[in-house]
Amino acid sequence: MIGSRLARAMLVLGAAAAVAALLIFRGPKWGQVGHALAQMSWWWALGAVGINLASALVRGLAWRTVVVQAVPEPHPRLIDVFSAFFVGIFANGVLPGRVGEVARVGVLVRHMERRKGLWPALLGSVVAHRLLEVFPAIGLILWVLAAAKIPTWARTSLWAVLAVGTALVVAGVALATRHESGRAEGRSRVRGIVERAREGLGVLRRPGPALLAAGLQTAAWGLQLGAVWVALFAFDLHEPVVAAAAVLALMNVALILPLWPGNVGLQQAAIALPLVAYHVAYARGFAYGIALQAIESSVGYVGGIAFLAREGISLGGLRRLGAGAADSI
Repeated sequence: MIGSRLARAMLVLGAAAAVAALLIFRGPKWGQVGHALAQMSWWWALGAVGINLASALVRGLAWRTVVVQAVPEPHPRLIDVFSAFFVGIFANGVLPGRVGEVARVGVLVRHMERRKGLWPALLGSVVAHRLLEVFPAIGLILWVLAAAKIPTWARTSLWAVLAVGTALVVAGVALATRHESGRAEGRSRVRGIVERAREGLGVLRRPGPALLAAGLQTAAWGLQLGAVWVALFAFDLHEPVVAAAAVLALMNVALILPLWPGNVGLQQAAIALPLVAYHVAYARGFAYGIALQAIESSVGYVGGIAFLAREGISLGGLRRLGAGAADSI
């Protein structure tokens, strides 16, 4: 355990040092970055924040749809789902790794009737919720590959993400079962846990709810794309929507493996580089990346802090939410 933690810490430190060195020696002209940020239009930025908030709320509704299919009644209230979801966004933003995925389950179980297999079923619902994002992501990637001006390395990255995402969806559908099946009853503890987790993926076996959840996820991605595009206007960048689509796609690629909170620095580079093909100066694109990350994070941070206060959970408590998961399964 100690060895794995040390290895991970060394990996994170090494990656952070490499990015820091890159930003120092091959980074943008920081004076130009500061000037671009100073000239930013706050009205366009606030508009992007509002659109991003709508996107987060729609994603929360999508997870509620998945949760209803993952566990039998009584189902959690919508406000409790939103509370757990925003706390999860906040945890993913301030803590390394995907702590937020466990944190949102930990918050939600506080509002639900305790029952056997609740934790694995809800963890399965988180996986299903993520898998349903793959469908709009595939559409976005195919559009970007067909119409956007992006460098070769970006095309290679997007093709790899497309292949992995498709494989994960196929695997998720194959593993999913419905919670009414009762397959976990009478099984060993380990097999029961596996069955409950598979039931968490149950929405993938129900065409109606799956289409609803996937539709909500698609709407959420559309709103997020709108926020990315509107944020361009904050820097007086009047680029086509497909340029914003390229930014959104590569921004999400940079966040796949969160080595440190927000992958700060790496994400800005991933945003600025594709904009160079649209004749946007790298420094200006980097400044846009800083602002865009702040816009994206503001919704999760403000909402997360508000719901943390509602739940009575401290930042340290976020780290401990998953500690009792094994005992609760």
